[in-house]
Amino acid sequence: MQAWQVHENGEPREAMRLEETAEPVPGDGQVLLRVRAANVNFPDALLCRGQYQIRPSLPFTPGVEICGETEDGRRVIANPALPYGGFAEYAVADAAALLPAPDALDDAEAAALHIGYQTGWFALHRRARIQEGETLLVHAAAGGVGSAAVQLGKAAGATVIGVAGGPEKVKVARELGCDLVLDRYTDDVVAAVKEATGGRGADVIYDPVGGNAYAQSAKCVAFEGRIVVVGFTSGTIPTPALNHALVKNYSILGLHWGLYNTKDPQAVLHCHEQLTELAAKGAIKPLVSDRLPLEGAAEAVQRVADGVTTGRIAVVPGLGGAAIA
Repeated sequence: MQAWQVHENGEPREAMRLEETAEPVPGDGQVLLRVRAANVNFPDALLCRGQYQIRPSLPFTPGVEICGETEDGRRVIANPALPYGGFAEYAVADAAALLPAPDALDDAEAAALHIGYQTGWFALHRRARIQEGETLLVHAAAGGVGSAAVQLGKAAGATVIGVAGGPEKVKVARELGCDLVLDRYTDDVVAAVKEATGGRGADVIYDPVGGNAYAQSAKCVAFEGRIVVVGFTSGTIPTPALNHALVKNYSILGLHWGLYNTKDPQAVLHCHEQLTELAAKGAIKPLVSDRLPLEGAAEAVQRVADGVTTGRIAVVPGLGGAAIA
């Protein structure tokens, strides 16, 4: 079979090589899956660089989120068990963690439903306890993780303010349903949020960026507001001033979705049921901006690493030919 392999850590474009390899052999409790579509995530870039919290032995195949097909024909969502990741024709995954792919979504959309949407759902509902009528501020609102939070915030009845970088991403965030979109390059984000909320600020802030985005969040969070930290795509990990949180009465909440798989797997199943219902209603639908053949995986991971994408990129092994939008 064909699979992308990382033999040495580095930037995805240089580190990933498309090779002919043997099909992976499932271990105890694992199943072999034919990859129907693999979603590209920022952790795939971190894996290539050797900067992710999980460091599989070399060589390995990246690709942490797929829609696959079991040997008995079931269409499922899975997180492949590294080193046999999803940027390949076949992958392996833990049988107990397989989730049914929603009928309302095609393969590429289903592949993009799991990590980003589960992260958004747990951040908004489990950690921040968002309420109907509250104001949600989403950084990187046109990206894969941010776009999921925008849709989930609207589904929860929140007023959603999105922050995006540049006219193209602003347009995408507006089309996703944001009530207000701010361009981080040209708008005064803090002033605009305060103006839009009558001086109150945002009740819930969803931050997958860190760096300056977090600094802005601390300046425009509401009284008893909640800042949910879900990642640091800026590359800068902020150091919050806890005295500031004290004097303004706001909460700083961390969200590492992966922990729920071991700490509370039933909550993951419940979340998937909620997401499946929302997809069936049309309330959420992963924004898949590009569908690429397997040959395009390395370039796709590099684009995500460089922060130049909107929505999600799906790698579809059976697609063949050039990329399609």
